[in-house]
Amino acid sequence: MTKPYLDAAIETALEAGKILREEYALPPEIRYKGDVDLVTQADRRSEQAIVSRLSRLFPEHSIAAEEGMGHVRSSEFRWHVDPLDGTTNFAHKYPCFAVSIALAQNGIVLAGVVYNPIYDELFAAARGEGATLNGEKISVSRVPTLSTSLLCTGFPVHKRRANPNIHYYYDFTLRSHGVRRDGSAALDLACVAAGRFDGFWEFGLQPWDTAAGVLLVQEAGGTVSDFEGQPYQLGGPVILATNSLIHEEMRETAIRISKRDPSAPFQAPIMGD
Repeated sequence: MTKPYLDAAIETALEAGKILREEYALPPEIRYKGDVDLVTQADRRSEQAIVSRLSRLFPEHSIAAEEGMGHVRSSEFRWHVDPLDGTTNFAHKYPCFAVSIALAQNGIVLAGVVYNPIYDELFAAARGEGATLNGEKISVSRVPTLSTSLLCTGFPVHKRRANPNIHYYYDFTLRSHGVRRDGSAALDLACVAAGRFDGFWEFGLQPWDTAAGVLLVQEAGGTVSDFEGQPYQLGGPVILATNSLIHEEMRETAIRISKRDPSAPFQAPIMGD
C-alpha cells in the first residue's frame, strides 16, 4: 500500500535535488526570516517544485511545507516537506544539506525520503519494509555503549541563549567518542539509520525536520522517543534517536542533565553520576 507513496516521494526528491544542484553552482540569493534565519532562492524553487508535483499526484492530501507553500485539505494524509534542510550550510557552500519528504496518515509516517543531492545519497523508507540507501538495505550500528559512540545534534539559528542544548552537548561530548553538529537534522537522522552515527538528540524541531528521518531510524532497527521514553510525536519538544543499544543510557543521562541548575557554571560531569 505504501509503494506508490514512496515512489512519489523518491521521484519528487530527485527533482528537487536537481534544482538544489543548479542553485548550488550559483551565487546564493538570500533573504532572512527574522534576524538570522536564512531563506534562499533554492529553498523557494525546491519547495515550489515539490508542492506542485505532490498536489498534482495527490490533490486530496494536505501539504505542510517549511516555506509556507503548502495547503490544508480535509484529509487524514499529510505530506511533511523540507525543501532544503541545511539552508545555512547551503548558503556557505558546505555540502551538507538535503531534501526531506514524508507522508503521514493521522500522524503515523508511512513513507519518507532524505536526499543529499551533492553526494547523490538517497535514503528511503516505507513503514514495515525497511530502510535503504541508494537501493541497498541499511541498519543502525551495533555500538553497545555511550562511551564508544559517535553522536550528533543541532542548535537553532536563533534564540541560542535560550536553548538548553549547550549543557547536553558538553556532557555528551565528554561521555562519548564525540558529538558532531552538521546542521541538518534530516541528514543526522538518516546517518543514524545508516549506522554512521549511534545517537542523535535535538530540541524544538518541526515535523518537516524529522518525519522522514524518524521513519528511517525506526525501519533500520533504531529507537526514537522523547527524554521520558515516550514515543516521539512529530513536532514534539525533544527527540532522541539511537541505535537502540545505547538508548536507555543516553536517555538516563539526558534526564540527569535536565535536572541540573542551568545557571550553574560548567563542571566536568562525574562519570556514572
